[in-house]
Amino acid sequence: MATGKITKRTLDSLLLSGVTGYLWDEDLRGFGLRTSSTGAASYIVQYRMGGRESKTKRYTIGAHGSPWTPATAREEAGRLLRLVAQGFDPVEADHQRRREAVDLAFSKYADHFAKSCVGKGWKTLVIRSLRLHAKPVLKDKPLPKLTRADIVSVFDRMPDDQAANRRNVFAVLRRLFKWAVSRGDIDRSPMEGMETPPAVTARERWLSDAELGRIWKQTPRTHRCFGPIVRLLIVTGQRREEVTSLVWEELNRAEREWRLPGARAKNGELNMVPLNDLAIAVLDEVARGETWPRRGRVFPTSSGAGFTAYSKGKTKLDKLVAGDGGDALPPWRLHDLRRTLATGFQRLGVRFEVTEAVLNHVGASRSGVAGIYQRHDWKDEKREALRVWNDHITAILAS
Repeated sequence: MATGKITKRTLDSLLLSGVTGYLWDEDLRGFGLRTSSTGAASYIVQYRMGGRESKTKRYTIGAHGSPWTPATAREEAGRLLRLVAQGFDPVEADHQRRREAVDLAFSKYADHFAKSCVGKGWKTLVIRSLRLHAKPVLKDKPLPKLTRADIVSVFDRMPDDQAANRRNVFAVLRRLFKWAVSRGDIDRSPMEGMETPPAVTARERWLSDAELGRIWKQTPRTHRCFGPIVRLLIVTGQRREEVTSLVWEELNRAEREWRLPGARAKNGELNMVPLNDLAIAVLDEVARGETWPRRGRVFPTSSGAGFTAYSKGKTKLDKLVAGDGGDALPPWRLHDLRRTLATGFQRLGVRFEVTEAVLNHVGASRSGVAGIYQRHDWKDEKREALRVWNDHITAILAS
């Protein structure tokens, strides 16, 4: 094993002669220089953890070149060797850093957790909650570095009117960190001590015919995406994210049908949504009267991303309705449009089972034994119900 003084002159001499091998510093034991015939050089530290019987380890400080010179590398080697004497292992620390940067990066780890989930409904909720709320905030921050403040920031960015959704996201994150603790990936959950968001009292708000008509008439004056989204919420009764994330591939104008895949539905179940005249008209207007595109988002923003400015759009819509000369509307939210359709169906004599089929809601008529043996898709009944609803909305707008 060659030993000598590791200096700039020594390094230049080794590289000039094309020597391949190691040179160990005669002054600082464990500090070494590795050279190759290709002209590359790097600085290393060699050490043992636990005495002569333990295995020798080598840690690469870095390749020769800024910032590593014989002088700076010597200083770093001295620092590392002092840490080794205190029980710190640079190799293990480096492995841990790399693991945190890759395997324990939140976004990747969240995907790993989602794959482990069982139960279609729960898995769908996990994927959706992580994609929409957790990943955009926590991004690739290593799991062991996450703090309670990081988790709080996830909920701070959620709209105030999503109280029920807060509980869902809280449950998903709590389960994820509990799973991480059980696997030994983190020592403790950053959610320890956090209180579960309060339960949400079931809402009963639904809009009257007059309120519905006033909202419909003001939607064109809002954002070019938000207006059509609200109208589709009114005429289809589907969920906000399902409408907002709509892609042209799911639509069939000839069949007048929207095929909402289970991967995008909240309950993970495929839903065939018949498109009535008003829905077709809204989509025709979005397509600017041309043939519907074959692919892509129906409601892309200027950057091409999906529309998310619900709060801003709703605030503008409320101001427009407030200024139309009518009475002030009691507080309402977009999800109330879904309840309004269900209530309207009831008033128009639509069967309860058909209402649940249109809403893609797994309720009493589709659970338990009934859900196992009742496989009727209610396609014709759904189409007729939405036709009746279309005529009802049309009559409201004409009054």
